[in-house]
Amino acid sequence: MMGKRLQASPGSSYPWPVPDLEMKPLVDEPLVNADFLRATFRSMLRARILENKLSSLYKAGKIVGGVYLGRGQEAVSASLGTALIQGRDVFAPLIRDQAGRTAFGEPLIDCTRTYLGSVEGPMRGRDGNIHRGRPDKGMPAMISHLGAQVSVVAGMLFAKRLQGRLEGAVGATCIGDGATSTGAFHEGLNLAAVEKLPMVVVVANNQFAYSTPNHRQFACGDLVERARGYGIGGYSVDGTDLLACASVITEAVRRARQGGGPQLVVAHLLRLSGHGEHDDGSYVPSAVKGGHYGRDCIEVAMRQLVEQGFASVDEILAWQDETAEEVQRAVAQAQQEETPDPYKEDWTALATRFPLPYTPAQPVAQHFSPPIAQ
Repeated sequence: MMGKRLQASPGSSYPWPVPDLEMKPLVDEPLVNADFLRATFRSMLRARILENKLSSLYKAGKIVGGVYLGRGQEAVSASLGTALIQGRDVFAPLIRDQAGRTAFGEPLIDCTRTYLGSVEGPMRGRDGNIHRGRPDKGMPAMISHLGAQVSVVAGMLFAKRLQGRLEGAVGATCIGDGATSTGAFHEGLNLAAVEKLPMVVVVANNQFAYSTPNHRQFACGDLVERARGYGIGGYSVDGTDLLACASVITEAVRRARQGGGPQLVVAHLLRLSGHGEHDDGSYVPSAVKGGHYGRDCIEVAMRQLVEQGFASVDEILAWQDETAEEVQRAVAQAQQEETPDPYKEDWTALATRFPLPYTPAQPVAQHFSPPIAQ
């Protein structure tokens, strides 16, 4: 059963996509199992509980800057993160990929430290709340510019090829439907297709690019049709269905890893919050919110795990309590840590550090004038 493509019935809020491009498993063994699904769901749960806490902190004025939630996208993101291998693969997440980050191995403390401005965080409190990463762990820091991560991952994979380290590795990134209209998406994916790079691009089609609906973004019936133009593998999946996401995304990763070239996965879902916590999402019609893609993937996953015998209700409740305590500890630790001190911080945006080289005839003041003490 688990080796087949598991797909929920389409809802009336979105036209069902065209058939997938030659969806034939490379091997007959099951694509996912109970351990995979349990691990994926736990990453979904961690992300949701963590982001609920971040939302509360933001509303209480404890977080400076924006807070962007992945509510409704956890099944897609966590399935991808679980399918990848830390230490071998590359994963470039976007703003709604906390579940994927967690599944790929990012500690919760990295997130809380970044949002709360701790100098102990991966960005040392110096960058935006979502622009964090661990390049040495295969997770480049996120770039806000839409579609930019496609080119970054393609470049990282090409570099691995030149270094003789590409065999068995996969690079993946998540983008939104709006990013598929950018030049960076086209250029990066076209390069990956020509070079047959082992890349998986997951498009979370939440039906709105901020507030712009699909019908004002693209004229094709479904974004997966674009895979034909690039000559790469294409898949459509119900992004609210954990079993479907796990099966399809794992198959896409497997094909890329085994030499099948780039794979494009389009997951259909609905963002269950505004673009950010500053946005109430009032532009989303109530009919869409109440449609098939408006259902909560966490609730769907819970039912699936229990009905399929992969987890019990008591286990899920225990996971919730355990995760809530883990999140609380991460928040408390980050809140106790120092924030950046510009007079102690030695980071610079230049290749060299201050003071710059100078000769006796050129006082250092010509190169760098420190702030005047008040």
